Amino acid sequence: MTTMLALRATSAVEPLRLAEIPVPEPGPEDVLVKVSSAGLAPGMMAMLAMGMFKHLPTTVGHEAAGTVEAVGDAVDPALAGQRVRVHAMLSCRSCAFCRAGHEQMCTDAAMLGGAAFGTGPLELYGRYHHGGLAGYVRVPHWQVDVLPDAVSFDVAAKVHDLGTAVSVLKQANLPLGGTLVVTAATGAMGAATIKLAPFFGAGRLVLVGRSAKRLDALRAIAGVPVDTVALEELGADWATTGGLTRRIRDLVPGGADAVVDLIPQGPATAQALTALATGGTLVHLGGNFTPLELPPAALMVNLWRLVGTRACGRTDTDQVLALLASGALHLDDLITHRFPLAEALEGIESMRSRPEPMWMSVVRP
Repeated sequence: MTTMLALRATSAVEPLRLAEIPVPEPGPEDVLVKVSSAGLAPGMMAMLAMGMFKHLPTTVGHEAAGTVEAVGDAVDPALAGQRVRVHAMLSCRSCAFCRAGHEQMCTDAAMLGGAAFGTGPLELYGRYHHGGLAGYVRVPHWQVDVLPDAVSFDVAAKVHDLGTAVSVLKQANLPLGGTLVVTAATGAMGAATIKLAPFFGAGRLVLVGRSAKRLDALRAIAGVPVDTVALEELGADWATTGGLTRRIRDLVPGGADAVVDLIPQGPATAQALTALATGGTLVHLGGNFTPLELPPAALMVNLWRLVGTRACGRTDTDQVLALLASGALHLDDLITHRFPLAEALEGIESMRSRPEPMWMSVVRP
């Protein structure tokens, strides 16, 4: 029996481990993809700990790209040998959400190699819960996208994050040339949002993060003028005195047109919201549980929109692939770190501790 190395989760409390397991056999509607690059996403550890992985043990990793090694009997044989990315989000493909391109909201929504979000029977997830941090991954044939020739496997492996940035930016509803604030800007989602923002109207960026040094490193990937706000430089009392709101309004006296809020905790979300211009929008993706101490009347008087969102749909990732195919968008500079599969655990720890600026990291089996 042929085996492969895979990164495995056995329970919500046990550490991930590398193991040799059998290479999966494709069923009639499946393709077997030989993985060339798989994305590292530290957020999967939090979801695992929260009990959102519903089938254990499993191979983790919802981001993967590679070459189709074999196809099932019911699959177009022309797919064999094609360079592809694997679309992570599983869904029913027929409900109102799926038909509208928002399959992440489907009651059967779940991610290959990742968490389950839906409340339905999750039948597809039961069959395809194994992910791409392995030598091979088996997926339904409709879950792969053939790659444009110019798109590298490393970039293709991170299209899910890039598609999420597209979804967020569309909901931000920026006016042409508008000012966009991005909080927690130094992570993978921040870097993706910064890179894509000019394609969705941004003419200026205000980047918020803990470290001035790490924020300054992002200037190299921004296609528009950038200002930075380092929380470490706001003073010890910024969280209780509205220091972030004041600093943003010093930079943008009329207020920002939109905020993409990636902050996972603390008062920065509320303070970024009150730095909006009249009619501005805050799109929240950070999973912040800190209550907003804001009267609803403030939303009414200022015509502010507060939008929650998560993940992305196929229409969003299709938009990323179209931009890449056109040559208008180049993303290889976002991939800052590459690890062999045998060092995947060290890569995850590096992304969690971030001893140096890290935007997007991939594993090459």
